[in-house]
Amino acid sequence: MNRCIRYVFTADWNLVVRFPRKTRTKCQPCSRTALINLSRGQTTAAKEAPDAGKEEKPPLRAIDLAQKLRQEKSNTRAAEPNVSPQQKRVMDLKRFSMQLQNVHPNVLAKHLSQGVLYQDQNVVIINKPYGVPVRDSSGGTSITSVLPVLSKMMESRKVKCKSQLLPCLSLEKEMTGALLLARSEDAAEHVLKLNKSNEVHRKYWVVTVGVPVPSEGMIDIPIIEREVTGSQPHYKMALSPVYRMNDSGSGLTKVRANRQSLPAVTKYKVLDSNAGCSLVELQPLTGVKHQMRVHMASALTCLILGDHKYSHWSKLAPQKLPEHVLGKLGLEQSKIRHLPLHLHARQLTLPEVGHGIISVQCPMPKFFTQTLQRLNLTFPKEKDTL
Repeated sequence: MNRCIRYVFTADWNLVVRFPRKTRTKCQPCSRTALINLSRGQTTAAKEAPDAGKEEKPPLRAIDLAQKLRQEKSNTRAAEPNVSPQQKRVMDLKRFSMQLQNVHPNVLAKHLSQGVLYQDQNVVIINKPYGVPVRDSSGGTSITSVLPVLSKMMESRKVKCKSQLLPCLSLEKEMTGALLLARSEDAAEHVLKLNKSNEVHRKYWVVTVGVPVPSEGMIDIPIIEREVTGSQPHYKMALSPVYRMNDSGSGLTKVRANRQSLPAVTKYKVLDSNAGCSLVELQPLTGVKHQMRVHMASALTCLILGDHKYSHWSKLAPQKLPEHVLGKLGLEQSKIRHLPLHLHARQLTLPEVGHGIISVQCPMPKFFTQTLQRLNLTFPKEKDTL
C-alpha cells in the first residue's frame, strides 16, 4: 500500500524519517489529486459513452443509400399511369432524340462512330439517327458540327486518312439510315458528279397509310414550293403537274409549266400490305426537297406514317389516322404527334470511287421494326426489291 513518507530535520540538523499511521492511508494533497483525476475521468467517460436510454445508429453506407434511391425510383415508376408499349416506345424515342441534340459533341460523335456501316480512304457511310439534323444554321448540335471529332476517332482505326469529313448526300432531320460522308474535297466533288448523272442509287423504305395502286410504277410530276395562307402562314412543297384532265373528262390537257417548278421522278414498289397499310420501297431519280413525301401524299394519296407536315394542306396539325390503324399501333389520336416519320434510307450503292462498287444496307431503327410487327408487315426478300 502506498504511503506518504515525511522527512523532518531536527534542531541539530539530523534527518528523521516519519511514517504515517496505519489508519491514515492518504495524505491530503494525494487525496485532492486523486479526486481531481477521478473527476476528469468521469467527465471523459460521460462524453464518450452513449446515452443509456438511446441506441447508437449505425453510419449510413453508400450501398444503403444506393438501395434507397433505387427503391424510391421503383416506387415512382409504380405510381405512374400504365401506358401501352407503343406509347412508351414513342416517348422513349422523343426523349432519346432530344438527348442527342443536346449532348456534348464528343458523345454524339461516339454514337455515330459506333454506327459506321462502311469506310475506306475516300468515303465513310454512317447510320444517321432519328431527329438529328445533318446541318444546323442556328449553331446547334448537328452531324456536321461533330465531324471533326468523328474524324479524330476514325484516325485511331486501321484506315489511314486525313482529319477531314464532309457531308455529300444529305438526309432530312426526321429521316434515318445510310448517310454518305467524304474524306476529302476531291472525293466529295466526285460523288456529287456521280449523283448528278444518276449513278448513285438510293433506296428508301417507308410505311404508308393506304395501299398504292398500281402496286408498282413511276411518279413523274414536277414539284414547286407554295405559300399556305391562313392563321398559320407557312410554305410547303406541292405538285405542279404539266397535264390535267380536260373539262369533258375524256383526256388530258397540257398545262403551261411553271418556271419555278422542279422536275421530280420517283420509282415505287409495294413490298407488303396489310390492314390498310403498306411497306413501300422508293427510289428517287431526282433530289427535290421533300420529293418522296409529296409524291406519296399528293400523287398516290398514301401518306407516310408520321408525316405530320403533309397530312393537311391548309393547316399545321398532327397526322390523323383511321381507327383501325390506331388500334394496331396501340395509340390514341391525342398522342399521335409523337409518332416519328417512317422514312428510312435502306440502301446506298456507289460506283467505283477507288475500290470498286460500294453497296451498303442500313439496319432499320427499333421503332420502325416494331411498327412493322404491329402492322404484320413482313420483310421482303432481296429479289423482290427494286
